[in-house]
Amino acid sequence: MGRFGFGQALRRVEDDRFLTGAGQYTDDVCLPGQAIGYVVRSPYAHGDITVLDVSAAREMPGVLAVLTDADLTAAGIGGLPCVVRPTGTNGQKMPVPERPVLARGRVRYVGEPVAFVVAETLEQARDAAEQILLDVDILPAVADLAAAVAPGAEILWPDHAPGNVLTDFALGDAAAVEAAFAGAAHHVSLDLINNRLAPTPLEPRGALAAYDPAEGSYTLYTGSQGSHTLRDWLCRLVLSLPPEKLRVVAGDVGGGFGMRLFLYNEQVLVLAASRLTGRAVKWIADRGEGFQSDTHGRDQRNHAELALDADGRILALRVRSLGNVGAYLSQMGAFVPTMAGTSMLTGVYHVPVAYAHAQVVVTNTAPVDAYRGAGRPEAAYVIERLMDAAARQLGLSRDEIRRRNFPVALPYKTAFGHAYDSGDFPRLLETAQARADWAGFEARRADARGRGRLRGLGISYYVEVCGGGGDETAHVELHGDGTATVLIGTQSTGQGHETAYAQMVAAEFGISPQAVRVRQGDTAEVPTGKGTGGSRSLPVGGASLSQAVDAVIALARPLAAARLGAAEDTVRFEDGVFLAPASNEGVRLTDLAADAPAGALKATSAWKPPAGTYPNGCHLVEVEIDPDTGATEVVRYTIVDDVGVVINPLLLKGQVVGGVAQGLGQALCEGVVYEADSGQLLTGSLMDYALPRADSLPDIDFSTVEIPCTTNLLGVKGAGEAGTIGSTPAVMSAVLDALAPCGITHLDMPATPLAVWTALQTAETRP
Repeated sequence: MGRFGFGQALRRVEDDRFLTGAGQYTDDVCLPGQAIGYVVRSPYAHGDITVLDVSAAREMPGVLAVLTDADLTAAGIGGLPCVVRPTGTNGQKMPVPERPVLARGRVRYVGEPVAFVVAETLEQARDAAEQILLDVDILPAVADLAAAVAPGAEILWPDHAPGNVLTDFALGDAAAVEAAFAGAAHHVSLDLINNRLAPTPLEPRGALAAYDPAEGSYTLYTGSQGSHTLRDWLCRLVLSLPPEKLRVVAGDVGGGFGMRLFLYNEQVLVLAASRLTGRAVKWIADRGEGFQSDTHGRDQRNHAELALDADGRILALRVRSLGNVGAYLSQMGAFVPTMAGTSMLTGVYHVPVAYAHAQVVVTNTAPVDAYRGAGRPEAAYVIERLMDAAARQLGLSRDEIRRRNFPVALPYKTAFGHAYDSGDFPRLLETAQARADWAGFEARRADARGRGRLRGLGISYYVEVCGGGGDETAHVELHGDGTATVLIGTQSTGQGHETAYAQMVAAEFGISPQAVRVRQGDTAEVPTGKGTGGSRSLPVGGASLSQAVDAVIALARPLAAARLGAAEDTVRFEDGVFLAPASNEGVRLTDLAADAPAGALKATSAWKPPAGTYPNGCHLVEVEIDPDTGATEVVRYTIVDDVGVVINPLLLKGQVVGGVAQGLGQALCEGVVYEADSGQLLTGSLMDYALPRADSLPDIDFSTVEIPCTTNLLGVKGAGEAGTIGSTPAVMSAVLDALAPCGITHLDMPATPLAVWTALQTAETRP
């Protein structure tokens, strides 16, 4: 066992609470006298509000208030902010259209909040909502990326987005790329769609607010990936409050995937309603509201090109993209298709010169923002599909073209400026091929053909940047009763933070993980926090925690020296025990804590990474397709990852496999669909939006090659998004390999049974 318990497959300590129903999610919190809120949403995608009459609703039984934009304006409540504004090719920051909490004059997507009803019960609130008179002068809707930028399209924001484009973003050397293409032996190009996804966490969004008139302060209970960030956005940009006047509490959170990073209309509404009514106010979404109003993910179109020499080595990459941000800008919506995604388009390969151009496009759809991977899955899909297409065009095997284009040595700096500090790409590829029996695939393909099935083998090699960003602060105290408390500003949404952090502390202090209490999510208890996103919790939070643990041990060292009658610099510490030099005498850290004054063994430490980490790995997938139905079955899956030093292999595999399920979902079944002309959401329920199920995946052969990261204090690399990034291109690679004997070389995601069956009906060669 290494320091901080690295390498132990400890089972999750928090699962006892969850499995026995003792978890406390937002809807489990009930405050005395709380009322219930209900959001009235626009049934129209685009139009001017001509009538909004709430007078009858306000007279309904049990109704405490009905809020409209006019009420929020009168209360001095601002709109929802956009906090990341990319700089365009014109040298200007991206313009940001106003985003009111409740529709102001015009509705711009189906599901946009128009009014907020507060009543004693949900049934009363719904009854009152039916009495609201909403009349809208319908305008043409633009729900598709390509249609939004087509000549003659309806313009959503004439003053901000001419041609429905908020900004043009570019990265790289366009002239050098043009020259490389001019002299290249081979050109490969693809038009790709990265389909829109609904995050669909197990726990729907919710919010509960209480206002204290005596203190002029609020408490907000809500599922979040970062309570402190949410508090600061609310106070600084919406409510104009000092941060000490708002306490945000995120208890147990049933799934985040990026979606819970953001500030939503309903969180503002319950705060406003609580102050106006003098009551605590709760709102909990139903599943249909989630599909309409949660931030969506992905939704990009890419025209991607590779230039290669006669030997199949890449000379240049050029990608032009459209990125949908919806009708309004979410906090980081424009960041995903621009800064987050473009810089990773070169993937794991040596690309001498590259150029990426991305347009940020508005449409009459729900806002789009970060979803597990946030730009990196989109980039990995582009470059990996290009590599497969290049192999096919040049007559090379898909593994060989990848080998030829791996960097000769690491560290390696990409054309877009990323510095890959550590890794061994050929080794991971070869290890994965051996574990997957790559050489024996053709025999398995022949066997499937004999059973009337089409079998395909898919490959992807991903790399991503994560585990960086701002600092994180950890607070650790060892108590006299042998327990310890950790306060940290990250937020678990199912990853197992309580286990990983407890494992680190317990291993050093010589106590059980169950004796470590990990506290997150309450801004009144945890002093600071940057939240969870970009796989930063262990690379950044864990590094801070390791320093705080060492600081506690340092505080105890003079106590141990005095107890042992030894010089302080001669006392060594191992597995929770201080040992005197050249003797068997020792004293346990917990014994010192028992005799020390309360609070004596308490430390705080902050750590900010100098750079991001670059997890990478190889995914090999085998699928079988039934040509009669188009149904695809994933029958074999192998992953070899380099995520640096592994803290808990059990937690790691859970994260990676969960990510694979989401990536597979995008590849084979998931897709948000809006009706093109009306902008109506057609996938507004689990009857219409297909999620992968437990039987969608086989057992996954998952292993790691530990190559420590040089830019991280612990040597770890972020792993929370890795499975999603590698899986989508690998699964599509397998599908297209299965269909290749029929002459089918391209298919967009999701490769649903209908899409596959339809392609087979017009294939060059029928199976």
